[in-house]
Amino acid sequence: MSTRQQLIGLIAWLALCFAAAAIGGIASIQAASFYAGLVRPEWAPPAAWFGPVWTALYALMAIAAWLVWRSGGFRAARGALTLFLVQLALNALWSWLFFRWKLGALAVIEIALLWLLVVATLFAFWRVRKMAGALLLPYLLWVGFATALCYSVWRLNPEVL
Repeated sequence: MSTRQQLIGLIAWLALCFAAAAIGGIASIQAASFYAGLVRPEWAPPAAWFGPVWTALYALMAIAAWLVWRSGGFRAARGALTLFLVQLALNALWSWLFFRWKLGALAVIEIALLWLLVVATLFAFWRVRKMAGALLLPYLLWVGFATALCYSVWRLNPEVL
């Protein structure tokens, strides 16, 4: 694979990951005011943290997928990259469930499923290229934290979610 092909691949994976971020972001346009009005646990981070954290995580996810893709293209790593694409779609869906549609219970179930898919993706990536799996560790930790936060916020706000 030429350097040019590798660069195009990296740009494509970055574009895909940030497109998923944008899809979730559309659902989150009014998220700041909605989130501010929710009862949150004491350990909930300020809303201002979410944008920078997610930006870094989407970049790491794209680089991880690119490293796996570089191992021989989509055909060579079909299973791992398919898992990645499925979890990426669930990632984008969560904001719609929670912020736009205010379906708290469904958002909790969905983010727990997302966490399981991230675990599976991490292991699949690790088998192809250890560094790719390692790059997903911060994402796994954050989604685990977000799962606990989602559950807590849902339980604290039954009349809204």
